Amino acid sequence: MKTVIAGAGPTGLLLAGDLAAAGGEVTVLERRSGESNLTRAFAVHARTLEQFDARGIAEDVIATGTKVERLRLFGHVSVNLGTLPSRFPYVLITPQYNVERILEERALKAGARIVRGTTVTGVRQDEHGVEVGTDGGTHAADWLVGADGARSAVRRALGLDFPGRSAVRSLMLADVRMAEPPADVISVSAVGSAFAFVAPFGDGWYRVFAWNREHQVTDDVPLELEEVRATVRAAFGTDFGLGECRWLSRFHSDERQVERYRTGRVFLAGDAAHVHSPAGGQGMNTGLQDAANLSWKLAAAGAGWAPAGLLDTYQTERHAVGRTVLRSSGGLIRLALLHSRGARLGRDVLGGLALHVPAVQRKLTGTVSGIGIDYDDAPRQADLELGGARLYERLRAGRHVLLAPRAPEGYDGRLIHVRHEHCALVRPDGYTAWTGTEGDVAVALRAHLGDPR
Repeated sequence: MKTVIAGAGPTGLLLAGDLAAAGGEVTVLERRSGESNLTRAFAVHARTLEQFDARGIAEDVIATGTKVERLRLFGHVSVNLGTLPSRFPYVLITPQYNVERILEERALKAGARIVRGTTVTGVRQDEHGVEVGTDGGTHAADWLVGADGARSAVRRALGLDFPGRSAVRSLMLADVRMAEPPADVISVSAVGSAFAFVAPFGDGWYRVFAWNREHQVTDDVPLELEEVRATVRAAFGTDFGLGECRWLSRFHSDERQVERYRTGRVFLAGDAAHVHSPAGGQGMNTGLQDAANLSWKLAAAGAGWAPAGLLDTYQTERHAVGRTVLRSSGGLIRLALLHSRGARLGRDVLGGLALHVPAVQRKLTGTVSGIGIDYDDAPRQADLELGGARLYERLRAGRHVLLAPRAPEGYDGRLIHVRHEHCALVRPDGYTAWTGTEGDVAVALRAHLGDPR
């Protein structure tokens, strides 16, 4: 099976590594000619770390950043991630380029090919395959995945609309050092017309987002450090001794989602399919979850055992999640940017009270971290100890894991059997496809893995 992936960001690289590890021929087309050290994404949430664990790279990623268990919002509201039902009860703060580096190393080691400095110019497809036109030639493939960002050339080539609206304009972003930094928690505050967000990278650098309602300008207006410093001071009452700066940027944030994630033999993933506000740090994570959902399904199609309709479940499962993330991140950013003093006071008081209710705390942390997100017919499966190896260690083979008293015949190469008194079938992306009794195992395997050989 040949797959072309447009975009060598985290989404495209995770997908490339998975498909290459499954034996596919993978080419990644990236318009950037070299590595970029600029990144807006910086948060790796618990569910994403679980996906990395299922690929044997979680510890490598964790080593690049700092763990944050608590978020402090508006000076009064505290969100505790330490209670998440996961091996990773925190958010990891690390620049996106660290995640990309590790995913690229994995993809190359598995045999994927990355072609840099090339731009997609057109897409043609029929029932037999896809032709991807670029400024350097044509690539033929069985499948194409557009993971090439918010301005996706693949999406444009398909003629797909990207409906939505601008969520917030004139956001300021800076990576800085601070002489008197806040404690190692993520801090968010909004006072009057000023909003600011501070997160520690753990190496002496801090990521700052800032916004000033009274100074709304276009992205191309030069940004000076003093403007960031003044906005942070207005929001927090201090600028934390904000000093040395290694990056400044001004940008706007949209809320958009494409209607169809699949068009024939072409799929969209990550920012090519959905963009939303930076609130909650869910952007990169949602794209990585797209890739984890799609990769094993494409691998199954390439191996010839995918049940009818399996590839279409990418649309039904991930479009719903993308819509949820748009709503949750949009709600968070609107709460952060409330204008009137009364509304902000109500937010702080009611928010603080609500988060003392365990069910509310679980809902919020589960949504933001991804731990609480299930599919209609496939809930997230927590890690398990299984006879000397954890479930997520078993998933590193990229196959389904069957828990059952006896091993089935005819499914070699499609699943790993673990002897267990209870029966369950766990998908390669860590979601439970089926639970039942031993007498129903054969029927379940035919439904989810096709006929035995």
